[in-house]
Amino acid sequence: MYQVKRHSTSHFVTLRGHQYHVREWGNPQSTLPPLVLAHGWMDVAASWQFMVDSFSPEFFEKRRILAADWRGYGLTKGSATDSYWMLDYLGDLDELLNQVCPGQSIDLVGHSMGGNVVMMYAGVRSERIRRLVNLEGFGMAVTRPAQAPGRIGQWLDELQTFKTGALDLKPYPDAASVAKRLMKTNKRLSQDKADWLATQWAKPDAEGQWQILGDAAHKIINPYLYRVDEVLETYKRITAPTLVVVASDNSLTDWWKGKFTLDEFHERMKVVENLQTVTIQDAGHMLHHDQAEHLAMHLEDFLA
Repeated sequence: MYQVKRHSTSHFVTLRGHQYHVREWGNPQSTLPPLVLAHGWMDVAASWQFMVDSFSPEFFEKRRILAADWRGYGLTKGSATDSYWMLDYLGDLDELLNQVCPGQSIDLVGHSMGGNVVMMYAGVRSERIRRLVNLEGFGMAVTRPAQAPGRIGQWLDELQTFKTGALDLKPYPDAASVAKRLMKTNKRLSQDKADWLATQWAKPDAEGQWQILGDAAHKIINPYLYRVDEVLETYKRITAPTLVVVASDNSLTDWWKGKFTLDEFHERMKVVENLQTVTIQDAGHMLHHDQAEHLAMHLEDFLA
C-alpha cells in the first residue's frame, strides 16, 4: 500500500447545518496565504495526498494546506437531502474560509467540480483570492431555454426513483474490490495508490460491506440549466492571477461526445484577464493522481 509521507490532521467545523471535515497539512503557524484545495465530484479531501506528498520540503514547510470534504462526501455530515446545488458549495466555501482563515487572502485550487466552484467563487469574492488554480474544471455545455421543461421533468422523475433506492451506490465486499474499481476508472492509477485511496474513498458498514463515502443523491440531475453567459460574467470579475491545468488526455470531448469541446473551454477562459494554461503530459482527468510530482512542481512555480 502507498506509504503516506506527510500525515494530515483532521478536525470538524460546524457550518450551514453540516459538520464539515477538514484535513490540514504543513505549517499551521505560517504567515503566508493558506493553500486551500477543493476536490471534485464523487471524491474526497484525502485525494490530494499524493500531490501534497510531492511538494518540495521548502514549499511544504512554509505553508498551511487545507482540504475539506464537500457536503455529501467523505466524513462531512449533514441532514439528509435528495438534491445538491452548486451555489451551496460556494456558500459552504465562503463560511469555511470565514472560520478557518478569517481575514486572510488565500491561494485556491480546485479539481473538476471543485475547479468550477473555485472559479465562480473567485469571481464573486475576488478580494479573498491571491492565486487561483483550476485543474480540469471545465464547466458544462451550452444550454437553451427550451431545455428547461424537460430538465425539470427529468429531475422530478429522478426524485421519485431516488425514493425507491434504485440510485443507491453499489457496495463492495472488501477494500480490494474498491481499489479494483478505482483502477478500472483510472487506468494509470497504480495498485499501491488504489489500495490506499480505497480506504479513504469507502468504509465498511456494520455488515462488513464497503460503502462509498458519497451520497447517492449526487447522481440526480440538477433542474437548473447551466447558463454560460452568467458564468462568463462571473469569470470576468476574477482579479487573481489564474492557472488552468489540463491533462493530455482529452476527457472533455469523450464525456460530451462533441457537444462541448476542449477548444470551446479554452475560448471561455479567454475572458479571465490574467491567465496561464499548462498541459500535464501522460495524464488523465485525475491528474493529481497520475502526475502528482509534475503537478506539484507547476503549482509551486505559480504560487511562488
